[in-house]
Amino acid sequence: MGRACRILHLQRSLWYYKSVKDDTMIIEKLTALVDQFPTRGFDKYYNLIRLQGHKWARSRVLRVYRAMKLCRRRRHKKRLPTRIKEPLAKQLCSNQSYSMDFMSDSLVSGRKLRILKIVDDCTRESLAVWCDFSITGEKVTEILQDITSHRGKPLQIRVDNGPEFRSNAFVNWCSKEAITIKYIQPGKPMQNAYIERLNRTYREDVLDAYLFESLEEVRILSDEWQYSYNHVLPHSSLDNQTPVMKRESLPAATHLKHMIEQHQQIPDQLQKIQSPVLNEFKSKSLH
Repeated sequence: MGRACRILHLQRSLWYYKSVKDDTMIIEKLTALVDQFPTRGFDKYYNLIRLQGHKWARSRVLRVYRAMKLCRRRRHKKRLPTRIKEPLAKQLCSNQSYSMDFMSDSLVSGRKLRILKIVDDCTRESLAVWCDFSITGEKVTEILQDITSHRGKPLQIRVDNGPEFRSNAFVNWCSKEAITIKYIQPGKPMQNAYIERLNRTYREDVLDAYLFESLEEVRILSDEWQYSYNHVLPHSSLDNQTPVMKRESLPAATHLKHMIEQHQQIPDQLQKIQSPVLNEFKSKSLH
């Protein structure tokens, strides 16, 4: 090593030198500021650091800033609002909660496909398997309107943060119909486990089992699969019942809500019946 250093005119002490500087705190502070204010530059970050009481030299902070390559303008995307983690509650009646998700596949020609899946969280019944080359938020609302026209409206719908589920068409329709949208946290598909389980079965039985020449083939096979899944195949989580058998054995959410409202009206009806008797009794006691 000494001979190599002499040839290069390099001091051996410089070769063996190791920096003892610890810039961990500066790196953490700059990372936090960049995440919080992604469009600001070094001067703004340094002023914020000084306002927070740190006495690091400007040259030192600038060196770390450049080493982190933060001087390059970064593209930033729109942020999602904070999603609250909610437990995946077991539903007690049908038509109370739906889950929706998209799947992707392609034809033999290479053209991409989009598949919209909708499931009833209580009965595990597949409500829709719609395949198309492109599915917009307006199309999602049309499919939901078709489902609710003969099943009634659910109380809530659990979805991910895809653009179709954040579109004005979908959000406004749910608001108009008084349906609560339950968004899962980004990158947490397990929070939408009911539809993820259905997606796995659909992919194994249809998407991974066939090669598709046209969109019509996908739709025909999907309709056949949905009928078999709902009416023929037993589900282990439903005590080996089919989803349709489970739905027929349970009251719908709308029926249950009507029963609760009727139950709450009974005390008022009894009060109306008893009030004339009580008035008559009071009048006699006074005389």
